[in-house]
Amino acid sequence: MRLCDPRQSEILDNLSALLYALRHKVVRTEESTNQNPKSRCRRGSQRPVPQCLVNKVRKLLPPRGRGVQRFKPLAGWVATCTLLFSPGVAVHGGLLKADVDFSHYDVPLYEQIVNRMKAKAAPRVGEGKNTRDRYFIVPFAYQDRWHTPQRSHSFISVIHLLPEGKKLGPTSGFKRGIFKGRDFEAFNISWVPHDFDTNPHLCVFDGFGSRLFASWNKCPIIDGRNFTLGETLKLALKNKNAVAMWGPYEVRKEAFDLGVKRKLLLDGGTIRYRADDRPYRKERVAINCFHAMAGLYQLYPNGGLFGSGFKMWGINGTERVLIEYTKKIQNKGLLLDPVDIKKDIYGFVYAPDRNSHGLYDPFPNASAYHQ
Repeated sequence: MRLCDPRQSEILDNLSALLYALRHKVVRTEESTNQNPKSRCRRGSQRPVPQCLVNKVRKLLPPRGRGVQRFKPLAGWVATCTLLFSPGVAVHGGLLKADVDFSHYDVPLYEQIVNRMKAKAAPRVGEGKNTRDRYFIVPFAYQDRWHTPQRSHSFISVIHLLPEGKKLGPTSGFKRGIFKGRDFEAFNISWVPHDFDTNPHLCVFDGFGSRLFASWNKCPIIDGRNFTLGETLKLALKNKNAVAMWGPYEVRKEAFDLGVKRKLLLDGGTIRYRADDRPYRKERVAINCFHAMAGLYQLYPNGGLFGSGFKMWGINGTERVLIEYTKKIQNKGLLLDPVDIKKDIYGFVYAPDRNSHGLYDPFPNASAYHQ
């Protein structure tokens, strides 16, 4: 995959040479009186010959302590800054990563994500005749550059792909469609305040010490609602967030049924929403988006600092959910695909135009969107 244009490649080549030169080993040598006089390091013919620094091409360098040690840290700092801030050089976790893909820039975010879901699921489904039901989950997250909880969210799509020739009943109640000539139904678990699309001012922590002590948090409990995938992505687009996607991962029917059970619980009106749900989730009074999709067997797993759920929002929240899934669902045989939380992630990042620079891109690979 292309990392940069030819001009930027030249910058990288020059930078590599600079780094090599800075790390070039220097050696000590003693110039004997029998060596070429031009290579001697001496003040007079009768004085002892001091140690000199020479490089591998036999050129004299200043003696140790006369500028070499002061030069190397400065040069190292300059080289580091060059690596970090040179145009076209993307850095992720200390490593170069691929440029953001703009090839689908004019495709709306929702369509980009649906197309990727189909492309990733197609090899798993195969080209031959399919005679059995298949089930998949697609975890998501979004967050802003500053990872603020008010603009971070974790959600998941659950999909049922029917065998060829089998049709959905009239009372499914889920979103319907056709994939590779087969009917499918899908639903989303995206638990947010019921009016979040028109009133995005989310109360997360209110009051001194509320982040550490749940009972000190004055944020109210409010009604929640399950947003569809399209509605959820509109929230991400409105905030120009980075959107993360994992999967699709195939699961057994029992896992799909547990997802349906969770959706019915949320849609039933007996449980409400609160971003900081520590005092309320065990009694099923109110939960946040993270706990709405976490733990298909255990409704309320903890996570974050001291098990408080702190920082368990956005990408961190969904990664924590995947840890729960791989430990519990896979061990029970319900998760059929292997999961690599760090490698499986793919991103969609907002770019105001095709020539945008300084994009918020926390992903190893990502596509750009603007609508």
